[in-house]
Amino acid sequence: MNRKTDQSSEDAPTPSHPNEPAGRIESYSMLAPRMKRIYFDFYAETYKESRLDRKTKELIAISASLTAKCQGCLEGHIKKALKLGVTKEEISETIAIAMGVNAAAVVDVTDIAAANLNLKHY
Repeated sequence: MNRKTDQSSEDAPTPSHPNEPAGRIESYSMLAPRMKRIYFDFYAETYKESRLDRKTKELIAISASLTAKCQGCLEGHIKKALKLGVTKEEISETIAIAMGVNAAAVVDVTDIAAANLNLKHY
């Protein structure tokens, strides 16, 4: 894999699924090598120094991993966040925000369904 030289292996997305037996699932196995390189280049670019510091980016990634239901992503980003000094309280708050957004999403889709079906229960 041709990752940029300024990207450490710690920065790369988790290449396997931790809930599966070792060697059983190979991530990105159905993605053409060219597209895989494009993806990893994009991924590396998003973690470069910018207006957001790395800890903030990892907290955002934890929240996004939760809402996307990506177990491997979640575990990888929690590990990276802890290495960067993120506290358990910061992770907890991040989880609570993701919970709030997901709860609002449930309300949103049910409101849309109710409107489409001309339903009003309460």
